[in-house]
Amino acid sequence: MDLSKPSVARMYDHLLGGTDNYQVDRDACAELLRLAPSTRELALVNRAFLVRAVRYLAQEHGVRRFLDHGSGLPTRPNVHQVAQEIDPTSEVVYIDNDPVVLAHGELMLAEDPTTTAVLDADMRDTVGIFSSRPAQRLLRDAKPVAALFVSVLHCIPDKDDPWRLVRNVVEQLPRGSYLVISQLVSDDAELRKNITDFMREITGNSWGRVRSKREVERFFEGLDLLEEPELVEVSRWRPDSDLAPRQRSEEWIEYGGVARIR
Repeated sequence: MDLSKPSVARMYDHLLGGTDNYQVDRDACAELLRLAPSTRELALVNRAFLVRAVRYLAQEHGVRRFLDHGSGLPTRPNVHQVAQEIDPTSEVVYIDNDPVVLAHGELMLAEDPTTTAVLDADMRDTVGIFSSRPAQRLLRDAKPVAALFVSVLHCIPDKDDPWRLVRNVVEQLPRGSYLVISQLVSDDAELRKNITDFMREITGNSWGRVRSKREVERFFEGLDLLEEPELVEVSRWRPDSDLAPRQRSEEWIEYGGVARIR
């Protein structure tokens, strides 16, 4: 575990008010907040979207199986806790390769090892993920699975083709499954470049980039959007109330939605 450079997962934990982070992560967040002052609210908005999307799929569409790509550090309520409020038999496979995330994941498994698994894998390794025992268990009888890519695809560089990654996952899932995506976007080309350059520098080039709305819309091509006719800034996707988290400014946003796979 290299503590000389920030971790995206630990930075996100700090922005959400967590304690599983280090000074190097907090310093990086301070610079990120200088570049984009709404970043802390953006993280809260995105987390709330994840919770709403999981609850919606479990409650309204009867989804009982979730595959969470780039899950990050556990933050209550976690995906399995939200889903299991609806049905205690709901199953979740978390995918990550950050050592801190995996260590916490082992602790989380103690809560319910029969319905929750943490897979040590790079989310780009679709073949390895879907051939693993935990993923095979989710696919055992072709019931719908919800694949989550919540605030992680901007970590994938263009050379690794995140659009092809999503298509590969979609092709592995049973018909009638679901896809949940949010991604960092900005209409400001200079801001996109500045934040992308900063994140690549502090992570040793282990990052993708902030993208445009049109680039995120490509992830959903050929799928049926649910609840909204188009992608939205995620605080506007089925908000719980007018008191739900909002950004004070929108120099960048989390843009996404929920779709059904035909």
